[in-house]
Amino acid sequence: MTDRTDKRRFASRPGGPESWIKAAEMQVNSKAGDNTFTARLTIDITPELRGRIKVAAFRRGVTVADMLRDLLAREFPLIDGDAT
Repeated sequence: MTDRTDKRRFASRPGGPESWIKAAEMQVNSKAGDNTFTARLTIDITPELRGRIKVAAFRRGVTVADMLRDLLAREFPLIDGDAT
């Protein structure tokens, strides 16, 4: 018989969509080391597009993540009154 306290437990999703979004914003990105709050976004793309994105980032001398963060920030600017 296994002790249930040894098993990894997953947190349940908050009840509503707004609280779910805010819960994700509260997670700290441990890789950043500067207490930056981040949320992970996963999308499905073709291998060809992934390759083009990686090559573009390499040519620009930046990481794919940084390049895509900048692109998304330009495409979806903060509007006055929006939550940060």
